[in-house]
Amino acid sequence: MRRFKFIKKDGLGLLPKTSGVYSFRKGKEILYIGKAANIRERVKNHFQQPSYRDDLFVDKIAAIGWIPTNSEIEALLLEAKLIKKYQPKFNIVWRDDKNYFYIAITKEDYPRIFLTHQLKEKTEHIGPFTEGVALKRTLTYLRRVFPYYTAKTHPKHGCLWCSLKLCPGPNPQKSEYQKNIRNLIAVLKGKSRNVMKKLEKEMKKNSVSQNYEKAGKIRDKIFSLKNIISHSRILGEAGLVPTGQPSKYGQWLKKRIEAYDVSNIQGKEATGSMVTFIEGRPDKNFYRRFKIKIAGKPNDVAMIKEILKRRLKHPEWPLPDLILIDGGKAQLNAAKSAVKNKVRVMAIAKKKNELYLEGKKEPILLKTMPREIFNLILQLRDEAHRFAISYHRKLRKRELLSN
Repeated sequence: MRRFKFIKKDGLGLLPKTSGVYSFRKGKEILYIGKAANIRERVKNHFQQPSYRDDLFVDKIAAIGWIPTNSEIEALLLEAKLIKKYQPKFNIVWRDDKNYFYIAITKEDYPRIFLTHQLKEKTEHIGPFTEGVALKRTLTYLRRVFPYYTAKTHPKHGCLWCSLKLCPGPNPQKSEYQKNIRNLIAVLKGKSRNVMKKLEKEMKKNSVSQNYEKAGKIRDKIFSLKNIISHSRILGEAGLVPTGQPSKYGQWLKKRIEAYDVSNIQGKEATGSMVTFIEGRPDKNFYRRFKIKIAGKPNDVAMIKEILKRRLKHPEWPLPDLILIDGGKAQLNAAKSAVKNKVRVMAIAKKKNELYLEGKKEPILLKTMPREIFNLILQLRDEAHRFAISYHRKLRKRELLSN
């Protein structure tokens, strides 16, 4: 396993700006291990913007160590290995075994894969992982290359995961399925390069045998895996930053964002909308409409909360990196309450185009942000509004025709 390179804590400027894993040390004792998309910026935050947790150990730090990685996914997987190896005191203080995440792989003819907080019998476990959102995102990406089952039984004619190409279908060849799972486990244990070498060898073998169709499928799998490992954005600590730091905005534009709005007239035929933008563009395959169930006087805050709770009951819909709500502080708080830290949330108030962010007391004026972010947020809000109104009008028309 790779080792940390250490420097004194006053040498923050020597830390790399790459993704990787970092650690804080006092003497020979590792106090804490974390991961980052940008090691230098993340470590600086511990000192310059300490949380109440950071205050427990920041004054004890004598040295800072780091191990750079080629991607954010590699950082996530390496962090899990190192926490398991060193058992750092201040990682353990904040979490017990019930709160860590583990990837569980059942010992069956067709192994199932799922996340768990508890170690289970007759099951292989990979972990511990500290961040559920990044882990779920990683599994979703890898599932596109190595589809797997999460449930014991599979419908005879396909399921929703099949339609998303994240499931092997009702009758996969057992040997092929098991090989996929072995490759996936190897990747999750940090052996992606070994997996790619094996796939390349298998591709050449099929090509020599003139089995060009299979060779082509393996080639596509190699390409997808390389792309996922190298370019996937799964760590969200950079987030939104003030104008003057546009490099981080470039990463934000690559995210998957869902925007929500509600539409009603005096509470009647109330509807909600969810629109999805991926890398700055709308993807209508992931648009969803909701007929609001709560009755009584119009209450946009309660409606937003209902929509988000219902949305999160659909594990087959990939989780976004960010959620944008139409509204102000009240809507932001309602959304935070509904998502329970599973996804980062922000809200845009129409009157002054003020953007409310988690952890910030005062909103940011949208006009102070870079033009591409300004345009994207307005486009998200307007598209969610249009989609909600179109469904509301449809329901109103249906009601009028029935009277």
